[in-house]
Amino acid sequence: MFTPEAMREADQKAAEMGYPSLLLMEWAGMKAARVYKELFGQRPAVVLAGKGNNGGDGLVLARHLLLEGVRVRVYAAPDQAGDALQAKNALLAHGAELYPLEEAAFGEGEVVVDALFGTGLKGPLTGFYAGLVERVNASGLPILALDLPSGLPYSPHVRATATVAFAAFKTPHLLMREACGRLFLAEIGLPKALLEREDLPEVATPEALRPLLPRRPLTAHKGSVGRVGVLGGYRGDGLRYAGAPVLAALGAYRMGAGLVHLAVPEGTPLEPLEAVFHPLPAPALPPMRVEALAVGMGGGPWGVLWAMRALEAGLPTVLDADALHLEVVAAYRRAGAKAVLTPHAGEAGRLLGRSPEEVAKDPLEAARTLARETGLTVVLKGNPTVVAEGERLSLNPTGNPALATGGTGDVLSGAIAALLAAGLPPFEAARLGVYLHGLAGDLLAEEKGVGLLAKEVAEALPRAREALLSGTRGAPWERV
Repeated sequence: MFTPEAMREADQKAAEMGYPSLLLMEWAGMKAARVYKELFGQRPAVVLAGKGNNGGDGLVLARHLLLEGVRVRVYAAPDQAGDALQAKNALLAHGAELYPLEEAAFGEGEVVVDALFGTGLKGPLTGFYAGLVERVNASGLPILALDLPSGLPYSPHVRATATVAFAAFKTPHLLMREACGRLFLAEIGLPKALLEREDLPEVATPEALRPLLPRRPLTAHKGSVGRVGVLGGYRGDGLRYAGAPVLAALGAYRMGAGLVHLAVPEGTPLEPLEAVFHPLPAPALPPMRVEALAVGMGGGPWGVLWAMRALEAGLPTVLDADALHLEVVAAYRRAGAKAVLTPHAGEAGRLLGRSPEEVAKDPLEAARTLARETGLTVVLKGNPTVVAEGERLSLNPTGNPALATGGTGDVLSGAIAALLAAGLPPFEAARLGVYLHGLAGDLLAEEKGVGLLAKEVAEALPRAREALLSGTRGAPWERV
């Protein structure tokens, strides 16, 4: 996933290799026109073209739509140069008329094509362009943005119905998904080597994650597919809290764990669950044969104690909720433990000494910093969720607001622990667990909308796993 600066660098290197930049623009405009036809058919188009390359992409799109018999009206900035000027001349050769952007008007039944700025913006829009973007949003018309809705990652910005990303996704496509609408990824001919950058964040894709799914031979049994220990809950104020660890146990089972041991405060009323229960008077590491642990869910004041007892086992561990404290992560780092932290923005802020708002403003930087400082794998929960380990960053494209309900994070912790128990390294277990957890939420949201229960998300994990394995559910974007 490219930053705007990295994308400009790739374009420049392609030109230095002898790849014609005008050809990139032609492919971009042609692919965008194809998306337009797929979404809007013959509806008339209003193209807003800036003076840079993004405007040139829009002028190419306008020409291809004209050739398809679509009625097109183009409002363009003056002073096009380079490839954009050639695109303008090609459009004029087809008899099109261009009007000044200042005269832009929108009519009923039309579709607005946003080709104003793309990734070339250096700061927030002001003055005329800020007003134009507000008019576009207020028009109530469908909006197709080319490469990136104009104004992103700042405000004001275009709120697109759909966005065609050229060559590769840029960070705002996932960090500000709501502004982009339906996503399309268009291959425009950039040499493949220029798009393979290990120093940039990656987007988790079905193609990359499918090979990670643990396979089960015919000889598999409950002791050979991964056993998980869940340590959590606490007893205090006359109450006993164990709902969170029970959900984690359910998440582990539904992700494929063969057996789950559940250590909780003694006397805790528990719903029927195929777990081996260890009722305890205080946090301790009970005797159990497991390959991974999930710790801290519902732990309250016991959270740190649960985590410290778990460290004694020397097993791959998921640290969640009340186990996420500075003394815990410091101890795990000193021990060289294999551990996955699963904080939300508030918990990450506590570990980093920042406010939740600061973490949410730049989750990529926050996740990377936390991974560096702790030496552990980090799952920074949000939309999108970011997985970090060392210098590696992965953004998860699945999930939706219906998952914003209590207990879904506990299910995720158990699911990741199950993948650790199956033998996956922490970074891969985290990426795969986050993806499948989000996909389970997507499948449920399509059926039920908002109002999901955490246990329903756990129950949907086998469906998500099967959808990934069979390829019946692709990435939440379309390639053109």
